[in-house]
Amino acid sequence: MVFSNLFFLYLFLPLNLILYFVTKNRGFRNAVLILFSLAFYAWGEPIWVTLLIFSATIDYFHGLIIEKNRGKIGAKLALISSLVLNLGLLGIFKYSGFFVENINLITGLNFPVPSFALPIGISFYTFQTLSYTIDCYRGEVEAQHSYMKFLMYVSLYTQLVAGPIVRYADVAAEVNSRKETLSDIYAGTARFLVGLTKKVFIANVAGKFAEDYLSGDLTKSATAVVWFGVIMYAIQIYYDFSGYSDMAIGLGRIFGFHFLENFNYPYISRSATEFWRRWHMSLGQFFRDYVYIPLGGNRRHQYLNLFIVWFLTGFWHGASWNFIFWGLWFGVLIIIEKLFLLKALKKVPVLSNIYLLFAVLIGWVMFYFDDLGAMWDCFRVMFGAAGTGFWDISLELVLENNVFWIIAAVAFCMPIVPTVKKSLRNTRSSKSRCSLFRYPRTWLCSL
Repeated sequence: MVFSNLFFLYLFLPLNLILYFVTKNRGFRNAVLILFSLAFYAWGEPIWVTLLIFSATIDYFHGLIIEKNRGKIGAKLALISSLVLNLGLLGIFKYSGFFVENINLITGLNFPVPSFALPIGISFYTFQTLSYTIDCYRGEVEAQHSYMKFLMYVSLYTQLVAGPIVRYADVAAEVNSRKETLSDIYAGTARFLVGLTKKVFIANVAGKFAEDYLSGDLTKSATAVVWFGVIMYAIQIYYDFSGYSDMAIGLGRIFGFHFLENFNYPYISRSATEFWRRWHMSLGQFFRDYVYIPLGGNRRHQYLNLFIVWFLTGFWHGASWNFIFWGLWFGVLIIIEKLFLLKALKKVPVLSNIYLLFAVLIGWVMFYFDDLGAMWDCFRVMFGAAGTGFWDISLELVLENNVFWIIAAVAFCMPIVPTVKKSLRNTRSSKSRCSLFRYPRTWLCSL
């Protein structure tokens, strides 16, 4: 089930809201969220909901063991157990087929390739429960003693399937005691509708364009056509992912949870370093706090640490070489920026943004094609090495018929709405100051 599904919008969500708000009893409300969250997850994968419950259960007890044995060997053993079990499950279900295929390819052996169905959202809830046990071990959060509250945190459907990655430390107070207010419900509903609009009216349309222009034999496509397809994919993935995050944050707020932001207009960035401070921020913060800094961060082996982090970032997105190349692409760019490029980019702001957009588009080609041969064909056509010509008259017709949609899709990748809101607030504030005085209005209003 997805948030844009009509069943979800017209039956699942309204029923959830009615049952949730019909009583003020906190225990009942938590139980409603758990039941609807498990139903939401089981809608597409009724078997693997047991894996989610298992993951929540083992880390609930790991947290208690860590708290009881704080400063002792038992706490460290519980942390190791949590890491082994969670990463082991993630490795089996998501990566075992990839590893066996590549072992067979390298060695010439013929081991049977596992074919597990990938449980939806396993990467997200695995990272969430791991962050909980690690933070318990570090003493940054207290262990949750209520199994039902912890299960609610892990299974909460508002962000379970596609994020953002919600760390327990950020919502611990609201898991234990939260207050739903009319202002939060209003703000959450508005945020949900913004995300739904992004998904339905922009991401889905851009996705259809990307599919049309990036599928099939690209060596028969004109250069401009393929570039258009890549740009449409860049628009699709931004509006799809940020739209889902908007909907998740909005739904969470309706139920009294205040999740951290996950996107901050990443396409206005002027470097790859800045891009990853704005794109999928919850993932970047996770790898920073639980991988990069523990490895030594900036203090020792910085570039090796960056290489490891970006290898893992790519691999986290999928068990395929194209995702690894995509992650390492950004890792190499960030290392180069730290060595010398950032200083140069700061001197030419306009060119730095062009550089970033170009780098991101190259990255999205890697992300899109799991077939490395098709990826190579795409690059050949993009840079005129396939001899297919530059322009196609059919693209001209598409641009003419969709010019206003394209302008809107590109424009709202930029912080237009926040800028307008800020301007209106400043205007209202100025008028309010002026209304305090009757004379002289002209020079007061100019302050």
